[in-house]
Amino acid sequence: MIGRLLALLRAALPRRNPDVVDTKQRKLLRWSKCAVWILVGLVTLQSVLLVAGAWRNDRQIERNMGVAQAEVLSAGPRRSTIEFVTPDRVTYRPELGVLYPSELAEGMRIYVEYDKNDPDLVRVQHRTAALAIIPAGSIAVVAWLIAGLVLTVLVFLERRVSQLDISLDSQLLS
Repeated sequence: MIGRLLALLRAALPRRNPDVVDTKQRKLLRWSKCAVWILVGLVTLQSVLLVAGAWRNDRQIERNMGVAQAEVLSAGPRRSTIEFVTPDRVTYRPELGVLYPSELAEGMRIYVEYDKNDPDLVRVQHRTAALAIIPAGSIAVVAWLIAGLVLTVLVFLERRVSQLDISLDSQLLS
């Protein structure tokens, strides 16, 4: 089973075979494989950077942390806006909202942790970058599954083109 998967992986790599004539179909299939590998690589990189960015934001907040009570002004699954007052009586409405906004509702009173040097960097209290791992990982896994499926189809198409070329060559020789 592992041998078959390794053979499929080798076939999915975009390589030119110098022993075979490079037709338009072969070039198109090879470039399609390249495009799939590039796209899945970019999606994976984006997922890693998403978690790394969340982790960096958490470290920045934890270096100079302030805690305040906040009111949720608007709530959504990806973005929620809040308003909070710091101990020095300055009111902030972070332009980008609050980090890790899931399960918030408009009008809720919550506690937030913020960076005292940059009060626009705010997260819901006790929520960390660990919450970003599952969504980012899910995106990467789905991308790899789709890429695997597309590459498998491209490998089978490439084999079909090779079989057609062999049958045409045999007909020409006879």
